[in-house]
Amino acid sequence: MSINVIIKEGKEYLMNTYKRIPIAFTEGKGAYLTDTEGKTYLDMVGGLAVSALGHSHPAVVNAIKVQAEKLLHTSNLYWIENQVKLGKILVENSFADKAFFCNSGAEANEGAIKLARKYSYKNYGEGRNEIISMTGSFHGRTMATLSITANKKYQEGYAPIPTGFKQAVFNDFETVLEAVTENTCAIIIEPVQGEGGVTPADKDFMTNIKKLCSEKDILLIMDEVQVGIGRTGKLFGYENYGIEPDIMTLAKALAGGIPVGAVLAKDEVAKSFEPGDHGTTFGGNPFTCAVGIAAMETVINEKLWENAELIGGYLAEKLRELVNKYSFVKQVKGKGFIAGLELEVEGAPYVEKALEKGVLINCTSSTVLRFLPPLTISKEEVNKLVAVLDEIFSEMGGV
Repeated sequence: MSINVIIKEGKEYLMNTYKRIPIAFTEGKGAYLTDTEGKTYLDMVGGLAVSALGHSHPAVVNAIKVQAEKLLHTSNLYWIENQVKLGKILVENSFADKAFFCNSGAEANEGAIKLARKYSYKNYGEGRNEIISMTGSFHGRTMATLSITANKKYQEGYAPIPTGFKQAVFNDFETVLEAVTENTCAIIIEPVQGEGGVTPADKDFMTNIKKLCSEKDILLIMDEVQVGIGRTGKLFGYENYGIEPDIMTLAKALAGGIPVGAVLAKDEVAKSFEPGDHGTTFGGNPFTCAVGIAAMETVINEKLWENAELIGGYLAEKLRELVNKYSFVKQVKGKGFIAGLELEVEGAPYVEKALEKGVLINCTSSTVLRFLPPLTISKEEVNKLVAVLDEIFSEMGGV
């Protein structure tokens, strides 16, 4: 179908939940996408951090083909070999002892909330159920994850929002201390806030929170849905801080584009869940886990987080050149391949102009251009991105 037909029929048959850019893609390879009109784009959005191996990676494609011909789905009523294999990979390469599989990041965070409250209930009884999140956070769109998401616009029209949730100021430990009470059971943090302007957590902030959690038996939940699986220059974002969480959530890059989420936890926390306490129909089925195995083995065997650190550092260096060149370009943000360029002005016009020039970028927090490339990109592709940004800034100025 042409883009005009897709848009026309989309408006007729789909709910109006997205403000979509008038473009549709038909195929992708590596860091590039091709649209219905045959135009090719350098993809620096990566399906919002999903396509960490790039598009149509051979390992992912092969796993899909092989498993689709064998078995797609059974049920968690039975043991699933691929689920066990993927769980083993995640456990052996992280702090965790146990894994639970679901279908998305929001589901993973929902599971983490339930696990934290179950742990507290079993160890302390009723009432100790409050969870503290941070300003600038985004944890999902289910009712519980909306409650720990900072931006109130996502909550409008859905009252009453579930209770038992508080917020502290991101990177301000004193506000965390003020929020903690005898009823606090968990603190949830993103190592780098995506929706919050591509802002990393300070090391001292994370160290102090971990110390506080250890002293008071408060569970530390690390939401790594966007930053996990190599994006920050480490396999997992928490490794940048020299600490370990009690619970971690994953999704997005976990299966190279196939929907899968995971909740990882230390054994003393994980054992709070017993049969019937939590579950899912589709989560951890043979198909999604086969693709997850292929994706994770590729990232681990090729140590792709090292490319995120090396080429991510090069990207930051080239972006800093733009900061020095243009007065309306404020600062470089992020870590590795979750990178941001903060402007003094609205970012949307630059996103639109980049699209015209064949580069896909994203804007978050209204003034931060966000870049989420595959872990496999090269210096040449970084140079192409920066050249287009330079051209756009030169043409448009501070709008």
